[in-house]
Amino acid sequence: MEQVNWGIIGCGDVTEVKSGPAFAKIEKSQLVAVMRRDAEKAADYAQRHHVQKWYVDAEALINDPDINAIYVATPPDSHADYAIRAMRAGKPVYVEKPMALTYAECEAMNRVSQETGVPLFVAFYRRALPYFLKIKELVDQQVIGDIRYVHIQLNKDPQANELGDQAQPGWRVSPDVSGGGHFHDLASHQFDFLEFILGPIKAASGIARNQAGLYQADDIVVANFEFESGVLGTGNWCFTVNKEQRLDETQLIGSKGKITFAFFEKFHIKLETETVVEDFTIPFPEHVQQPLIQRIVDELCGGDKSPSTGETGARTSRILDQITAS
Repeated sequence: MEQVNWGIIGCGDVTEVKSGPAFAKIEKSQLVAVMRRDAEKAADYAQRHHVQKWYVDAEALINDPDINAIYVATPPDSHADYAIRAMRAGKPVYVEKPMALTYAECEAMNRVSQETGVPLFVAFYRRALPYFLKIKELVDQQVIGDIRYVHIQLNKDPQANELGDQAQPGWRVSPDVSGGGHFHDLASHQFDFLEFILGPIKAASGIARNQAGLYQADDIVVANFEFESGVLGTGNWCFTVNKEQRLDETQLIGSKGKITFAFFEKFHIKLETETVVEDFTIPFPEHVQQPLIQRIVDELCGGDKSPSTGETGARTSRILDQITAS
């Protein structure tokens, strides 16, 4: 391609700042049209973001001759359907994470990509963010020696809409729509990045339970996992603690030291060895998906390959399914 002309299916919250504006800020890229089933909201988004066209029908957007690439930003229950339709129409797809409801749906999406030869990408944008690339650099340089194990700990308090007599939990904790709960939404980023820096996870298991009864999905998960390299991992995720117990911390323990970092709430990396204690502060960019979208546009225009693909995205869904199988 000489120019990537994007259409967005599902212009909700994630597209307001994280992704949507980035499509117009990248060379050889522009946002041509958006689609949302609510006509008033679709028109409002298009006006506010200076987008030429808007639709209420996904098929109409997919078949728009002015569009040659599709960003699927709907909840996961429709990812496979829209992505497959777009690829069969010959248009590369960038799909939100988690990639689909299940690993089986991810496999179906990848089969269509292989059959049609149309590229498929997934929005695991930490693979391109400077903060996380610094962690990868430290690991690759073996600053803390050989990695022995990983530990993830994520504690969050319930969201306001999940509490009280009038609670109306959102789609992220409705398994029929999201594939799981907050664990699926957030841990997908964590496992994708860990595979990016440490290689494939060959086995994973866990226990997922609903303790607080605030919604249908699990609200606490514990897990064990093993990388093909021999590195071992553990993790625990709880989404019903009080605010004082909030914690977002991951540790990479090596033979010569450790790296401590956060996935979501902080911008600090702490490196500790026998001879060095060093802190790095690397804020996220305004549009956190822009570096990855840039890599995707580069690939579609004949440049280097994107680090996040349908194949890597599917691996993450496989891990989530294994951990929550109980």
